[in-house]
Amino acid sequence: MIAESGSVRAKMKALIIDVSKCNGCHNCQIACKDEHVGNDWSPYAKSQPLSGHFWIKVTDIVRGTFPKVKVAYKHDICQHCGDAPCIPACQRKAISRRDDGIVLISPDLCRGDRNCVAACPYKVIYFNESLNLAQKCTFCAHLLDKGAKEPRCVDACPTGALIFGEEEELKPLIDKAEVVEPAGMATRPRVFYAALPKRFVAGAVFDPAADECIEEASVTLTDLENGATCTASTDDFGDFWFEGLKVGSYSLSVEKKGYRTCRIKSLGTEQDVNLGDIGLVSLNEKRSGVGPEE
Repeated sequence: MIAESGSVRAKMKALIIDVSKCNGCHNCQIACKDEHVGNDWSPYAKSQPLSGHFWIKVTDIVRGTFPKVKVAYKHDICQHCGDAPCIPACQRKAISRRDDGIVLISPDLCRGDRNCVAACPYKVIYFNESLNLAQKCTFCAHLLDKGAKEPRCVDACPTGALIFGEEEELKPLIDKAEVVEPAGMATRPRVFYAALPKRFVAGAVFDPAADECIEEASVTLTDLENGATCTASTDDFGDFWFEGLKVGSYSLSVEKKGYRTCRIKSLGTEQDVNLGDIGLVSLNEKRSGVGPEE
C-alpha cells in the first residue's frame, strides 16, 4: 500500500460536509466519475465502472408532508474510519489505513472475496464484477500525493459544502460538526457533517369561524422527557416551525388572546411532523370541533 508522501509523518486528513450548503447539484458525484471512470490509477485504484458505482453519492431526502416540506441532501462516501471494519474483514490484507488516515483497497492484493463489502456498515464499498475487485472512494490519494490540496469532488463543489484538509487546520469547523456512526459501533470516521438535519414540528393556526389565519399566536413545545420548552409565534399566514429537535416525545399548546387554548398532549418526532391546520375556537363561539381540545 502507498505510504504517505515525503519523509515527515503525514498529517491526518479530514472531510467536512456542510449539509446546509449543498444545493443538490451532484457536481461532486459527476467529478468523481470524471476522475475515475476509464482511468487506472494503480496502485491506488483501478478504473471505476461507468454505472453502478457511486464513490460519493448524493441523495435527495424529502422531509415532512405538504405543505410543510423541506429537502436535504444525503452524502454517502467512504468514511475512512479510524477503526474501519473492512480492514480486519479482508483475509487478503488488501485494505490498509495510511498514516494520514486515508483507507485504501489495493487493487494488486484484492482477490474479490467481498468480505469487506459485507463488513462496511455504511454500504459504500462496491464490487467491480469485470475486474473482480472491491472499490471505493480514495479521497483521490493519487492526486494528493502529487501535491493536490483536495479531492476532485471537493474542487467541483460550487457552494463550498465540501471542505477537505488537515484535521489540525480544520479543527474549529470539526468542533461544530458531528460524525455518523452505526448504532453500537465506534468506527471513528474521518468524514464530519455540519448542519445535519434534525427533526421539525410545524403547523398552521386559523380561526375556523372567520376562515382566517391567526397571526402572533403563541405556540409552546414542551419536551416530555426533561420539561424543556421552546416557543414560537405564528406569522402572517398562521404558520409556525420548531426546528433542530431531537427524536423524542413532546406536548404542544397554542394560545391567543380571545381564543380557547388548544393543547396536543403528546406527539413523537421519530419523523418530521406536520400538524396541519389547527383551529382555535373564539371565546365568543361555541366549540366547533375543529382542532384538538384543550
